[in-house]
Amino acid sequence: MAATPAVRVLEKARVVHTLHPYDPEHPADQGHGEAAVAALGADPHRVFKTLVARVDGTLTVAVVPVAGTLDLKALAAAVGGRKAAMAEPADAERATGYVLGGISPLGQKKALPTVVDDTALGFATVMVSAGKRGLQLELPPQDLVALTRARTAPIGR
Repeated sequence: MAATPAVRVLEKARVVHTLHPYDPEHPADQGHGEAAVAALGADPHRVFKTLVARVDGTLTVAVVPVAGTLDLKALAAAVGGRKAAMAEPADAERATGYVLGGISPLGQKKALPTVVDDTALGFATVMVSAGKRGLQLELPPQDLVALTRARTAPIGR
């Protein structure tokens, strides 16, 4: 399996991680994060989805549990902004270098401001996309925060 940019970031930083491949095919009424949880039999509070929003016009990454949703007002507040809205899919793909359903918070083409939901810190490890559909990576949340230069805040609900 070829290493994605996200995996290369972890290898370069010598961060201990585990890759979890799965079949990315899923029903149309199920999101990519939910599909990963179902395929891996994982806790949806410990698997995090990577979303891209615009906060006062600036693309911003939000990493929240699959079990919940992103609170756009909380995201805006976390980065000192006033208004947030989900980014257009094409903008998210262009800025990160990944396709929807496989956007990783790590190894993005352009470093974007990132906020990780603070519930991540309650786990020894969390899972996020490894940079392609059908591949999750597991790592300590402190390493995720450090490598993305993220701040943590209660942005999920």
